[in-house]
Amino acid sequence: MFSNLTDKLQTIFKNLRGQGVISESNIKEGLREIQLALLEADVNYRIVKEFIDSVAKEAIGQKVLNSITPSQKLVKIVHDKLIDLLGKETSPLKYSSNLTNIIMLVGLQGSGKTTTSSKLAKLLHSKGQNILLAGTDTKRPAAKEQLQFLGKNLGVPVITEGKTPLDIALNAVKKANSINADTLIIDTQGRLHIDEELMDELIKMKEKLSPKEILLVADAMTGQDAVNIAKSFNDKLGLTGVILTKLDTDTRGGAAISIRKVTGVPIKFIGIGEKTQDLEIFHPDRMASRILGMGDILTLVEKAEVTIEKNETEKLAKKLKAEKLDLEDFLAQLRQVKKMGPLSSILEYLPVDPSIKDFDVSEEKYKRIEAMILSMTPEERTEPRIIDGSRRKRIANGSGTNVQDINQLLKQFYSARKFIKEMMGKASGMKRKGFLSKFA
Repeated sequence: MFSNLTDKLQTIFKNLRGQGVISESNIKEGLREIQLALLEADVNYRIVKEFIDSVAKEAIGQKVLNSITPSQKLVKIVHDKLIDLLGKETSPLKYSSNLTNIIMLVGLQGSGKTTTSSKLAKLLHSKGQNILLAGTDTKRPAAKEQLQFLGKNLGVPVITEGKTPLDIALNAVKKANSINADTLIIDTQGRLHIDEELMDELIKMKEKLSPKEILLVADAMTGQDAVNIAKSFNDKLGLTGVILTKLDTDTRGGAAISIRKVTGVPIKFIGIGEKTQDLEIFHPDRMASRILGMGDILTLVEKAEVTIEKNETEKLAKKLKAEKLDLEDFLAQLRQVKKMGPLSSILEYLPVDPSIKDFDVSEEKYKRIEAMILSMTPEERTEPRIIDGSRRKRIANGSGTNVQDINQLLKQFYSARKFIKEMMGKASGMKRKGFLSKFA
């Protein structure tokens, strides 16, 4: 996500290091590069111009403290302006505890509405809500069957009975009331393009159901088309929010940066993968940090709270504190972290670090690491420094690898151990300051 933009911005800020004052001359080139980076990321041209003008106005002439470099000051200004652009604050779902909350998911065919319906259902279900799903797409082949399959896997009931989309939606409302559902999520019908028939159908549904939320599901890979689609749907329906899908496959991310400014509609969730758990609440401040390569520790902590066993985390913390983390722990933690998703995606939440950035975290590499560690004796896993040349050769033969692979594993283990210890220290510091209090 945003990898190209992040890399370019990191290079730009690095080039400003070592200069004492932010001046028009030394910032001009940097701002031009930031402008090009944003345009290449497919951010709307008008928004880019306004953004650069705003950054320049605030940055030029600012004095830099002895402890802060011009690049650090510019990062702070760009970070704050990005937060403003992305929406300043998180926009939670509207919710009433004394009635069924109706959420309509709308969008074009192929944007991922049905899958997103199940992801949203899982997210709300995990928070203790009683959820009902309704599939109103009567034209796309197997649309109802797909939603029923997803609902069954989640343990969430699905309603698809009715002649027309509106009939199905009305039947779903009756069912939701009869089972005291907290939330009814309606997966609406889409088209390959925006047309009057589609809009009329959605407008009638809105009038009959009076939904709490009308969320547009937009494919981030369509770039500025996603922004234009959002504007069209908002003009007709009065959207309450946007869910951007496929952000995990789009390294440009221009739609995420543009959509709030162009439409005035907040991004409420982002899809970051194909699994039902791959839906995140959109936090403008955290996203700005990720775009700038500063990581997103809070979201990583939230994901870990859900997936990683507490006793394993406490065990790791104690070992790190005593500086006794060994290869057995390393393997156990890899297995725990894998529950959170692909290891490569986990690294996106961490600040850019040279020792970790090039770490091969593919599924094949993980299996090789596991084979190498399992080919070691218990003593070697506990005291990896005793693994000399002959031991490395034996481990390589036992795991179907070579000595160079063993050397690389040990080098990465020591780098990862050092990095994890540093990150634990940062997280502990954030906790002492109260930033993590609600997750502890």
